[in-house]
Amino acid sequence: MSELKFIPFEEEADNIKERVTGYWTKRADSFLIQRQHELNSPKAAKWLKEITAQLEKVRYADGKPLKILDIGCGTGYFPVLLGKAGYEVTGIDLTEEMVIKAKELVEENAPYPQKVEILQMDAEKPEFETESFDAIVTRNLTWTLPHPIEAYREWYRVLKCGGVLLNFDAEYAKGAHNLKSEDNIAHKDISDAMKDECHNIYHMLTISALDRPAWDEEILKSIGFSEVSSDTGFADRMFSEKDEFYIPDKMFMISAVK
Repeated sequence: MSELKFIPFEEEADNIKERVTGYWTKRADSFLIQRQHELNSPKAAKWLKEITAQLEKVRYADGKPLKILDIGCGTGYFPVLLGKAGYEVTGIDLTEEMVIKAKELVEENAPYPQKVEILQMDAEKPEFETESFDAIVTRNLTWTLPHPIEAYREWYRVLKCGGVLLNFDAEYAKGAHNLKSEDNIAHKDISDAMKDECHNIYHMLTISALDRPAWDEEILKSIGFSEVSSDTGFADRMFSEKDEFYIPDKMFMISAVK
């Protein structure tokens, strides 16, 4: 496989990250409201069922509650959901306002059986010791990364041997017209200007043109992950109802074991 060179200059990558954080800063308030609604909806049980089924793949755990890293945690949905289920969860996000809102959501839904914390950190450069986590989860993040290969390598590094990576994402750029579709209920209250900004970000990123999740599978295998698989039927299960969280883009689930 010939390795792709995603961003030729670091200043260009920094510009993209600045655009991405700016976009999510503007969306933080409404995103917090939506994720709190999702925690109180039947969707929460569906997410927990899907994730816990995949966590059964974790090998060589020491008998203690699994330590889970949520990369690109947004306003803290997975940390709360998984924290309530008894896992020890660390959520990281690059956008300061998202981190602030995530801490609010975690606090509002306390207490938890285990430790739940939120940190501001770059998904491409997680500042953790090697083999720190039993599992990594990430949702709607990879499409925003200027350096996804480097990110996958770092996620491999911080994952324990026998741990599992779960990546929930979609080819959003290829369905960019869906942003303004009436079927895109989850984004119906977002202004057209914000939708245009999101569309512009899509097309700044090389990953937007790739054939996913096949590309992700190939990269993960080359890095050293085993039992790599993708589930393109995930969206049909998770978004079977056209509720307030519905998006027409087909989200897939990638699972990989270190």
